[in-house]
Amino acid sequence: MSDSDETVLEELAGLPTIAHPTVSPSGDEVACYYDVTGRNELHVVDVETGDVERWSDGEVPRNARWYVAWAADGDRVFFHLDDAGDEQNDIYALSRDGSVEPVVEMDGQLAVQDVGEDGETLLVGSNRDGQLNVYSHDLASGETTKITDYERAVWEAHLSPDGDRIAYATNETDDFDNRDVYVANADGSDPRNLEIGEIGAEATPVDWGPDGERLLVGDNTPDLGRIGVYDLAADDVTWYGDDEYDEQPIAVLSGGDRLLASRSRNANTVPVVYDRESGSGRELELPEGVTSFGMGPTGISIDEDRILLEHTSPTRRPELLIYDLESDEYETLLEAEYGPFDPDDFADAEYVTFTSDGVPETPAEAVEHEPYDEFEIGALLYDSGERPSPLIVNPHGGPRGRDDTSFDLYAQTLVSQGFSVLQVNYRGSTGRGREFVEELIGDWGGAEQGDVATAVEYVLERYDWLDEDRVVVFGGSYGGYSAYWQLVQYPALYDAGIAWIGLTDLEEMFETTMAHYRVELMEKYLGTPAENPDLYADRSPLTHVENLDVPICIVHGVNDRRVPVSQARLFREALEERELEAGETGAFEYHELGEEGHASSDQAQKLRLFRLLTEFLERRVGVERTVV
Repeated sequence: MSDSDETVLEELAGLPTIAHPTVSPSGDEVACYYDVTGRNELHVVDVETGDVERWSDGEVPRNARWYVAWAADGDRVFFHLDDAGDEQNDIYALSRDGSVEPVVEMDGQLAVQDVGEDGETLLVGSNRDGQLNVYSHDLASGETTKITDYERAVWEAHLSPDGDRIAYATNETDDFDNRDVYVANADGSDPRNLEIGEIGAEATPVDWGPDGERLLVGDNTPDLGRIGVYDLAADDVTWYGDDEYDEQPIAVLSGGDRLLASRSRNANTVPVVYDRESGSGRELELPEGVTSFGMGPTGISIDEDRILLEHTSPTRRPELLIYDLESDEYETLLEAEYGPFDPDDFADAEYVTFTSDGVPETPAEAVEHEPYDEFEIGALLYDSGERPSPLIVNPHGGPRGRDDTSFDLYAQTLVSQGFSVLQVNYRGSTGRGREFVEELIGDWGGAEQGDVATAVEYVLERYDWLDEDRVVVFGGSYGGYSAYWQLVQYPALYDAGIAWIGLTDLEEMFETTMAHYRVELMEKYLGTPAENPDLYADRSPLTHVENLDVPICIVHGVNDRRVPVSQARLFREALEERELEAGETGAFEYHELGEEGHASSDQAQKLRLFRLLTEFLERRVGVERTVV
């Protein structure tokens, strides 16, 4: 790698990033993670002046994966602290004066679900006893009490404004696709299933109305996601929208008369505001791209007319906006940092669509299957400008995720090194409705992987400036599984591959991942290994390791608890059993990343990964600097 390439990687990895913005209870401040100092720290932004104050000094995690939440008094912020990225979080509080104290410490993974408006109660999700359930923590006494006890994971727990009730989602049916909304007393007693939607659909509570008599909910019974308001007194739900796009509820805005939702349109995400009484809705007037909101118990409303948004596009890095719902005007609260770059330096993403029946022309090596349904598949293509251009195929993780028109630092880094990038929203991706998502159930490693391979064939045929002799697959998490699987199922398509924190042995993954991933991911999509041993074996890349015949780079964080590092080690051992040589000139390269779990947003750790990727690509594929 040349000195100039190394400098570009350092500058890209060092671009400061805003994460998990949330408005304070008073509406006059916004807390967020921000790594402008070179390390992730908790910062607070004054809404009126835009002044930014750093509260933390190394006490918060290096990786900004987990969200933050304000205490009810506005003088503390709760955050999640793990051990070097292992996600076995405890809950800590950071005060305005910089002091830090533990709040909830417990075995397993902890996540803040809600903060009581009275300042007395904290709802947390924990898998201490195996499955993810809800616990109530009394902030005054320090006592923590388990208030739900379900065999399936409990999600989205919310306290009513008076603190007397909780709403949450779980599943007590035999249908793994199902999720229901429950309301119970604050101690978990007398739970009542609101029976929103049909069995097999997913219903979720998102926010209480200010009077405590209504719940903002989401449901996908009609296929596309929809938002509604459940009236607890009338036992009735009012639905909003015209079912043209997949929509997800976000929040009840100040005063309770407006409802905020997120709408998926192609690869864009746009905010929609509905009037609760009239039912009328409108998209907010923002540029094309992706508008998002903080995760967890987020603060959205600044006052009755203004809300906080985060906006980005393929060429514009994320920035915080204040949107006035009355004037339909917005102002920038916290601008994106670009360092030595300009938005014009980044590659835009072209949205392309094609038809796929899940069976590419390239013959599969690994599995047999029944005929699949035909779908229109969307993808994003980043043009590096190189002619001819090598291609990186970059399947997303999840699998319930999608690639969208947000700023993608990994794609832009690869483009900076001369590689065009293809991202495919295969069947099973979100934003297209329930039917599209459920196509993956029972067929993990089947048609969705055919969609990815079909996308490769499509762009190679349509864009003659792509070099069909330099095609690489690279992905992380489920995208890492896809990278392994593409290489062993469609080896003729690729010249090299990079599998990052990916799955290789599905049965071993079932036994070693966290319980809520085992049930909500593995068992939902595949059943159990006891029920479907052939499926688990057939769809494991490890089973078909003999088909690998191009160089592969395996990268995995040693502290990963979602996809344990044993997944990478098993594949390495299988390659060694084939007597394949490891190293920079061998058949495979292998890297375990210390002090890191399931990926990281830390600048130094991102730079470490960028170097591994680009050095492998330069050795194995190469790129000629002939930009036209």
